[in-house]
Amino acid sequence: MVLFSAITVVSIFSAPAQAASWSSSLSGVAPGFESRRWYEPSSSTGTKITFTGCTGFNSVVNVTLYKNVANLPDTDYTRAAFTKCFGGSSSTSTGNWADHGAGDYYFVVNDGGGASVSVRSLTVTY
Repeated sequence: MVLFSAITVVSIFSAPAQAASWSSSLSGVAPGFESRRWYEPSSSTGTKITFTGCTGFNSVVNVTLYKNVANLPDTDYTRAAFTKCFGGSSSTSTGNWADHGAGDYYFVVNDGGGASVSVRSLTVTY
């Protein structure tokens, strides 16, 4: 009985699961570029996309989060306009999206048109 109680107490006070993430970079990607897909379990953390060190003809890059939907058009979520990342190689822009349930996600760069862009470092956290 004592062992069961100790295990129960440890389980109650365990730290929450850590968010998953992946990192990459972009080099001269054209408007409409689609990122790799990732599986996001339903969680309260949502999705955070961070670009660091953006360069390109424009001083803005639009980033739209999409959820893959089998046999239907994919669902798109709010478009974030990243501008601060154009301030220098260590300048950062971040977009945050609420949790939209479990599924496969990806982002699209400048899906409404625009210019090619390069990003020194990007991180997706979910």
